[in-house]
Amino acid sequence: MFAVEPAGGKVAFEFPWSPQIHASVSAATPVITDDLIFISASYGAGAALLRFGGGAPEKIWSGDHILSNHYATSIEHDGFLYGFDGRQEEGCNLRCVELKTGKIRWSRDGFGAGAMLLARDQLLVLSEKGELIRARATPAEFKPNAQAQVLPFMARAYPALANGFLYARSKDKLVCFDLRSPP
Repeated sequence: MFAVEPAGGKVAFEFPWSPQIHASVSAATPVITDDLIFISASYGAGAALLRFGGGAPEKIWSGDHILSNHYATSIEHDGFLYGFDGRQEEGCNLRCVELKTGKIRWSRDGFGAGAMLLARDQLLVLSEKGELIRARATPAEFKPNAQAQVLPFMARAYPALANGFLYARSKDKLVCFDLRSPP
């Protein structure tokens, strides 16, 4: 990973971090909160939290068994990360991790892959199996308050939320839900 100065394109710093084996995909986007940046990938790269204070970044924590995102980007909410740990083809765990320490607060093992959005304090999780799950984003536990099978298997595209409408798709079906009414 490296950062480039916008004005002249000069490399500002480099941080050695990449998958340890040739990977087919490692698509999670870095998550930036204040002066912290969370980076994550599967295939042996793992996750790391860096602090930027000018110059080279400071590594706060790192590890391969904390929150290694394969293709879905984790979500930060109130100092906690919510995301999928593990490779899609090997089975993923849904997790909550304390941002500043890397401590796993809860893990739903064998959950499978998926993608999620945050709407106010609610996680909207679309599993790869096509199940839509709503749960409060809390480090205490993962407790769904609504769930429904909305798509057939192989729903890998990120859902989109616009003006209270949730759009989700599988490889051959598109659905839209009106979420404007209170939960």
